[in-house]
Amino acid sequence: MITLRPVEPDDIPVFYEHQADPEALALAAFPMRERAAFEEHWTRILANPAGLLRTVLLDGEVAGNVVAWDGDGGREVGYWIGRAYWGRGVASAALAAFVEVERARPLHAWAATHNAPSMRVLEKCGFVRVRDDGDGVAFALES
Repeated sequence: MITLRPVEPDDIPVFYEHQADPEALALAAFPMRERAAFEEHWTRILANPAGLLRTVLLDGEVAGNVVAWDGDGGREVGYWIGRAYWGRGVASAALAAFVEVERARPLHAWAATHNAPSMRVLEKCGFVRVRDDGDGVAFALES
């Protein structure tokens, strides 16, 4: 069963391992952060009162995270699921549950052009494509 709970400090090392996976990094089109930089990044995220941060649990195991923050273009959402949990509906279930908690609309997201699984997750959760710049596809959830 997929559940969400607030991020706890003990989750951060698990999140680090998830983002250190070369296959995940390639799909996300995002550079890996070394451990110190990753921990510093999460310290800033945790300290941001405008952020909504949730750990994704699958049967009590930390499977990833989903977060929302105030970005340049409005409220944004992002998620990262550990590769061991891919293909099991975890990302879709987690994002669907998250958008019930995060009520800001529009809610924006982005996926690398070659990341078809992430685009499917977003579309399953009601996001629509609003722009494709060649490197990535911007999505929005309006209602």
